[in-house]
Amino acid sequence: MTPIGTPVAKKSIVIIGAGIAGLATGCYAQMNGYTTRIVEMAARPGGVCTSWKRQEYIFDGCMALLAGVRPGSPLNRVWQELGALVGRDVVMHDELARIEGRDGRTLIAYADADRLEEHLRELAPADAALSHRLCEVIRRCAALDLPRANTLGGTDTRAWLRTGAGLLPVLPTLVGWSRLRWQEFAARYRDRFLRDAMRALFDLPDMPLLAAVVPLVLLHAGDGGHPIGGSLAFAQAIEQRYRELGGQIDYAARVTKILVEGQRAVGVRLADGREYRANYVISAADGRTTIFELLEGRYLDQRIRRQYARGALAAPLVQVSLGLARDLAGEPRWLQFPLRTPVSITGEVRESLTVHHCGYDPTMAPTGKTAVAVWLETNHEWWAERGQDAERYGAEKQRSADAVVQALDERFPGLAQVVEVVDVATPLTWVRHTGNWRGAAEGWAHGRRMTLSVIRGARRTLPGLGNFFMVGQWVWPGGGLNTVAMAGRGLVQMLCKQDHRRFVARLASHPPARILPDFG
Repeated sequence: MTPIGTPVAKKSIVIIGAGIAGLATGCYAQMNGYTTRIVEMAARPGGVCTSWKRQEYIFDGCMALLAGVRPGSPLNRVWQELGALVGRDVVMHDELARIEGRDGRTLIAYADADRLEEHLRELAPADAALSHRLCEVIRRCAALDLPRANTLGGTDTRAWLRTGAGLLPVLPTLVGWSRLRWQEFAARYRDRFLRDAMRALFDLPDMPLLAAVVPLVLLHAGDGGHPIGGSLAFAQAIEQRYRELGGQIDYAARVTKILVEGQRAVGVRLADGREYRANYVISAADGRTTIFELLEGRYLDQRIRRQYARGALAAPLVQVSLGLARDLAGEPRWLQFPLRTPVSITGEVRESLTVHHCGYDPTMAPTGKTAVAVWLETNHEWWAERGQDAERYGAEKQRSADAVVQALDERFPGLAQVVEVVDVATPLTWVRHTGNWRGAAEGWAHGRRMTLSVIRGARRTLPGLGNFFMVGQWVWPGGGLNTVAMAGRGLVQMLCKQDHRRFVARLASHPPARILPDFG
């Protein structure tokens, strides 16, 4: 594998967290001559990119659509370098989701933009011009290989210029849409059903329009799909690549302190008293825990204080997973449907449910059976209060599952009789297993400022602290597997260039008595 930076004399790095960001950073650091050790508080890799087994079923808590599955695409290069897709089959979907309305009509978000435009025109002829503009942007963006593998988090100016040149054909539309939310765009539809259905397709109040279009672009380009095996297998493949490169991982190793000497990070201390020293410390862990606990809040500025005091978090979720003795492969894989009667689940009145099944992945359930999941936005405090009493907490999880099963049974008659396994994960589950602040599995919420933050890149360092970096979804707003993997790649590229400049400067001030190898 070709290194992405300039190899340097060996330096050591300790990385906190074996999620995708930490694993990717470790892999690229090993590729480029660094020695690394990852310390992870859980017993396995992946972080929020995970799945779990209950009896015969595997329930997936992360992967819905992976970008970069098309051979030859820039993102695919990243996954190949990380070993994530090597020898792995990928399922390509012909639609993103379906939204059913109370009037009997259904919005099908087809993967093919031409088919999608025809479908939207049939649903709402009066809105044909607006639908055409949307689908034309999808088609044009899909023709570009974006994002390039070395732009996000990297320092390659030429790559940024090439990316900018590739955007020129759609620049006028992108500029016009850059300040729009998806909800504002959807509100422009005059047909009531289509307006409501489009809003529900990306039901986040502050989701930028351009961010919402990305999944449709990936599907049209044939660059979005589902790797067979799901999230944990995906993370384990990267872990295997990391170990093959010589990296070391300690599991069940909770970091309690980042060691600092002379205003430079020099290592970490674990809960059992062990210490690992290194030239650099990189945290791919929860941002708030890193800054305010492991570093005791000593390295802050106004921007950081404001972000953690006022920044909007991604809504925490309750995931109700079911193992069904029924084959749902013929049903839409991702479906939102209205409830006949609104029902209160986890303290909130729900008028619709969104259900996702994994019938397309044979590893998730035995033949003829299906793993199903329903995600519900919820409130962390609501669950934290109930979590103080184990009996009350368990009873609330059971009530949530019962309500979901009953609602699904109305849409899929007889489903309640074929439920074999029930599993409920709450925000407290995510806090316990991943450390994510308030159970926000995706970090910061999508917002109007998110797109600009990703383009500029959030700051990876803390004021007054040397030899320390952060990487992952708490640094790059919006999260996403591809985003954090490329951010790890970019961070290592920056380190390589930084260390090479220092190495050359030392040579200039202290010329060697012999010829050194060419590191360029």
